[in-house]
Amino acid sequence: QVRKGEIMTKDSKPTLAARRAFLAKLGGAATCAGAAVGAAALGAIPNVSAKTEPASDGGSFPTKDYDWTKHQWGFGVDATKCIGCLRCVEACKRENDVPANAHQFRTWVERYVHLEGDEQVHIDSQQDPVNIEASGSEKTYRFANRYKNAKVEKAFFVPKLCNHCTHPACVQVCPTGATYRTEDGVVLIDHDYCIGCRYCVQACPYGARYFNEEKGVSDKCTWCYHRITKGLQPACVEVCPVGARVFGDQKDKQSPISLFIRNNRVQVLRAETGNAPNVFYVGIDKEVN
Repeated sequence: QVRKGEIMTKDSKPTLAARRAFLAKLGGAATCAGAAVGAAALGAIPNVSAKTEPASDGGSFPTKDYDWTKHQWGFGVDATKCIGCLRCVEACKRENDVPANAHQFRTWVERYVHLEGDEQVHIDSQQDPVNIEASGSEKTYRFANRYKNAKVEKAFFVPKLCNHCTHPACVQVCPTGATYRTEDGVVLIDHDYCIGCRYCVQACPYGARYFNEEKGVSDKCTWCYHRITKGLQPACVEVCPVGARVFGDQKDKQSPISLFIRNNRVQVLRAETGNAPNVFYVGIDKEVN
């Protein structure tokens, strides 16, 4: 896979052996003096920056029919509509070949419950052991009815995913440029260049990345880039039965996301980090971060 503006030569693509050699060096360096310092001393971390510039020939990316300079994608979540059905989670798993277990997700849903007489907010997601047991399988996802006998003052669901930040911390820490931000505002991972160091997983302030042990690479939501560049909606947006997820082009002032932002008092998660997220929320409390 060649990214925009790159020229792939026969010997330029990292091999699996090269990745393992890198990790071996990195592990040894970590034992002696810490991963980051030791790896730099060994020359294991090259000075590589992410590539987001368009090609000099003005060609389109990723296909000849799509020009990433003409779009700026954005995502909206209306927590007042979400019913916690988790169809979005299951659709994402199928569409993007995410491991079929209850611990690795590109998108997930959290439940926030305020009980009468209890100042603590109770938070759980489909990864909670009680919810896994209620679903009967790690391949299907349900919220257990654990509060049926409790006095609930307030409860709501909050879908979570990669925020595709304008200033993403994950891009800054990636030593090979495998994580990069496209011209149309989507943060992607080039798995051909990912060496499995997991720096990006640790750097993400939203916990939106996971490590795929089978493939030896980091992974996360891509807003279904293979779909949106063909004029389709992300899988999670497509299957949501209540319209809690909104997606569109922020350059189009009449797009669903532009109208969502303009007509609601939206907020982003952890704005204080300076990452400038491009997932906008409605109907969440201060406990959501």
